[in-house]
Amino acid sequence: MTDAPPPTGQPNEQPGQPGQPPQQGQPGQPQQPYAPGAYQQPAAAQPLSPSDEKLYSVLTHVGGIVFNFVVPLITYLVFKDRGPFVREHTRQALNFTLTMAIGYIAGAVLSVIGIGVLISLAAWVLSIIFGIMAAVAANKGQMYKYPVAIQFIK
Repeated sequence: MTDAPPPTGQPNEQPGQPGQPPQQGQPGQPQQPYAPGAYQQPAAAQPLSPSDEKLYSVLTHVGGIVFNFVVPLITYLVFKDRGPFVREHTRQALNFTLTMAIGYIAGAVLSVIGIGVLISLAAWVLSIIFGIMAAVAANKGQMYKYPVAIQFIK
């Protein structure tokens, strides 16, 4: 029996044999030299469209109601350089939720004398009311400043 050539008409050769270009990393082949400065910085983050900015701003405020400062912190870190609208809304939401977290901690500490339950309840109600108001403003494309917030991030 004779060996028939492959159906493509290519010679039956293994990579690295004569007639084929050398491949990187094969034994006996030189590797490419290290070029300092060849590392390229990642491209700057693309700006969000106005509808995406509104979407992430609304999600930040609603996430602040449910998960306290975790969602505003993540969205601030991820989207702060993607547009001025989303940056301002995530900053405001993060400052407010951090303020409410302080209120929850103070309520927990003061629950020993009984007033802490009222403080925690007030912080929870304020969080819901102002979070909804901020989400509605963000959905309309308007800026919103929480009336009760310590400005941790400026």
